[in-house]
Parts: sequence; structure tokens; C-alpha cells
Amino acid sequence: MATWETHTGVGIVVRPNTVKHAPAQTLTGIGCVILATACFAILDTTTKHVSASVPLLLALWFRYFIQAFLSTVFFIRTRGMGLFKTEHPKFQTARGALLFFSSLCAFYGLKYMPVGEFTAIASITPLVVTLMATLSLGEKVRKLRWSLVLGAFAGTMVIVRPGSQHFDWVLIFPLLLIVTNSSFHLLTRKMTDTEDPVTMNILTGWVGTLLGALLLPFVWELPTDWTVWAQLLIMGGFATVGHYLLIMALTKAPATVLTPYFYIQIGFAVLGGWLLFDHVPDHWTLVGMGIVALCGALGAWLTVHESRTPIMSVKS
Repeated sequence: MATWETHTGVGIVVRPNTVKHAPAQTLTGIGCVILATACFAILDTTTKHVSASVPLLLALWFRYFIQAFLSTVFFIRTRGMGLFKTEHPKFQTARGALLFFSSLCAFYGLKYMPVGEFTAIASITPLVVTLMATLSLGEKVRKLRWSLVLGAFAGTMVIVRPGSQHFDWVLIFPLLLIVTNSSFHLLTRKMTDTEDPVTMNILTGWVGTLLGALLLPFVWELPTDWTVWAQLLIMGGFATVGHYLLIMALTKAPATVLTPYFYIQIGFAVLGGWLLFDHVPDHWTLVGMGIVALCGALGAWLTVHESRTPIMSVKS
């Protein structure tokens, strides 16, 4: 079973392949994942900061365009026009649309919520996919995994605490993000047998760019401050580097081994919120974050335990 990482950017996809990884390669893969989560935390923190200066839809379009452009320039040198070849253009379009709306929810959620809290809630997505896979794909799920899903939900409830000041209308954004991102990953599961992962990521980026362009006439307002332009470039640049690091990581180590390290992004997000916005989560919020991260990491360990033979890698 493939695993994944959740953030505001274009999704990474892996293709099943039976390979062996040396310990040194595995450590390199883990290092790449940690650096990637730092990139995504910087992306999210910068998104929240720039949302006070430019329309979010404009920032979202720039973020998609910069990543799609840079990624295409990087890979087309070795792939040529075959980089865009796909057997399922309709599925590619649907996949790109799902992630675009997921990113839209993420951008608006980050505008109104602290980065750390938002990241922790969004991090339950892999466990929610487990639930959705059971209902839509007929996959069998062990009782222990159901317990982890419920545990992650409990951790989320500790973070938002119904009846407290943390529980208000802005929670609709991370909840919609979880639904759209989970649907995105279920569709990805069906496509990885026939589609190239790099092509999927490139096309997803361009679909998001085109969808964002349709909304630009309603929000077009070019920034006049050079610091805003710098932040937009940082968003696109770190998103591109983060995805490249993930692709590198998945060629060095199994995705099932790497998944627990994705939850380090919660720590980076809290750090970014503290450094840039002077926000520190309260005691109970930190407890909830810990529960979500623990359940997610245990879910990844259970995946390794259940499936020791198939190991995921990316062909590039």
C-alpha cells in the first residue's frame, strides 16, 4: 500500500516496485524527507504571511505556475515531450482539479488558522483515506488500524476542543481539505499502475495553473512591494524543491519507511508560527498534535508490518 504526505502543494505519487535499499540509501531518503517537510512548512508559513498582502487566489496561481514551470524545465531536458504523455487525460484533469481545490482550502485555512494547528489537523488525511478506501475500494482494514483512525480523530478533537475558542467556522477549511485530499489520493491509487509519477505531478501542476488562471480576472492585482514578490517566489521555489526532495527520497527508501518522518512537518510548522507570528500552541493543543502524529506514525509502522514484500519507489 502506498503512503503519502499532505501539504498545500501538488501531491507526490509513488508507484509500486519491488526493490532493495541499502542502509545508507535509506538514511539519505530519510534526510530528504525531513528537508522536504521543512520546505513545505516554509511554504505554509509564507502562505499565511503573504495572505495579508495579496488576494489568496492570486498567490495560489503564482504558487502553482512557478512550481509547474520550474518542474517542467527540470524534467523536460531528459524526458522531452514524452513528459506529458498520459493514457487517462480525464483522470489527470480530475486529479489536478481535486488537488487545486484542496490547495484552495489550505490557503484559506492558513489565512485564518495558526500554521501548526492547521498542519496537525490536515495530517490525519492518510488515516481518513484508510476509512474511505474501505467504503469505496472494498479494502479490508484491521481493528488496530480502525483504532488509529479513531485515535487521530480524538487528537483532532483535543486540538479544536468543541465549545472552546478554537472551535469556530474556520475549521471548515481543514475539514474540506481532508475530504478533497483524500479523494485525490484514492484516485491516485487507481492511476499509479499505468501512469508515470513524474508526469502525474507535472500535469497536476499545470491543471492547477489553468484553473487558477480562470479566476485571475476577478482578483488580478499585481503586487507593488518587492517583498511580496520575494514571498511568492519563495512559495513556488520551496514547493518545487520540496517535491524534488520527495521524489529523490522515494528512489532511496520505501515510502512505508519514510512516512513516519512526514509528521515532523507539524514540528516545523509550530516553529514557523512561533518565529514569524509569535504564536505558541497551548498545552492541550500540543497534546492533540502529539496524538495525531503518534497515530499517523503507528499507522505507517502497521503498513510496514502488514506488507513487508512490496516496497514503493519512484521510477524517474
